Order: sequence, then structure tokens, then C-alpha cells
Amino acid sequence: MLWNWTTIDACFLSSSWRITSNGTFAATCIGVILLVIAVEFFRRVGKEYDALLMRQFQRRAAMEAPALAARGCAGGIDDVAIKTFTFRASPLQQLARALLHAITFAGAYITMLLAMYFNGYIIICIFIGAALGKFLCDWLSVTIDLEAYTQGRAEAKGIEETTVCCG
Repeated sequence: MLWNWTTIDACFLSSSWRITSNGTFAATCIGVILLVIAVEFFRRVGKEYDALLMRQFQRRAAMEAPALAARGCAGGIDDVAIKTFTFRASPLQQLARALLHAITFAGAYITMLLAMYFNGYIIICIFIGAALGKFLCDWLSVTIDLEAYTQGRAEAKGIEETTVCCG
């Protein structure tokens, strides 16, 4: 595994993916760019699906909270115990989340395997795909609560870390 700029006779992932001409190498480069864009797309779809599930739960909680408060079930500021709502995705929703994650993970893993060939052109194509994928699929959107902002307790919502597993 040495850094290389090989185009003709390069081989990727299997013996059947052998580059035999400049045209097949160009198609490989375009395919790698599209693969990385697809990884960014499915990453975004996963985030959007999670946000959709959260909005659905928040609407459901907002509808149920007044009824519970009317029955004396909701905790108030003076109450000892504050009641909470717990959301758990349904099995179908969790299956959709898992499939989106698996597609994203598989694409990222294949991209990593391609990078391990240390072909300079392929690595450049991975970088181009990452930049295009971020540009096309992940526009920054921030929501600011103006009332909270004027009261000095502003918090921008919508900015997430790339990795949310360690937060």
C-alpha cells in the first residue's frame, strides 16, 4: 500500500473492478464522487427523519399535556415530582432509522476501503465528493427564539456536531 497515481491497470475492491482505459478510470472517479455525495445525502436524510420524529412527538406531547394538567397529573413548579413524557420510536420507525444508518455506514465504509488503495486521484475524488455532498445536502439552518434572545437567554437551535455519540 504505497501512495500512487496509477490510472491504467489499477484495481479496486475486486479483481473485476480493473481499470483498462482512461474512460473506465474517469467513470470510476465520477462514481466515487457520486458515492460520497450519496453518503452525505443519506446522512442528511437520517437527521431529517429523526427531526420529523421529534416534531411528531412534541406535537403529541403538546396535545396531551393540557388534558393531563386538567386531571391533576402534570407536575408544576411547586410540586415535588415533575412528570415527564418519554418518547420511544415504534418498531417500524426504528427499522427505518436503522436502515438509513446501515446505508450511510455501508457507503462510508466502501469509501474508506477505496481510500486505502492510496490512489491520489481517488482520494481527490473522495474530497470533491465530500465537498459537493456537504454543499448540496447539508445547508446550515439555525432557529433563534427572538423572545429568549431579547431576554438574554438566547440559544441557537439547529447547529449539531458532526458526531453526536460523544456529547
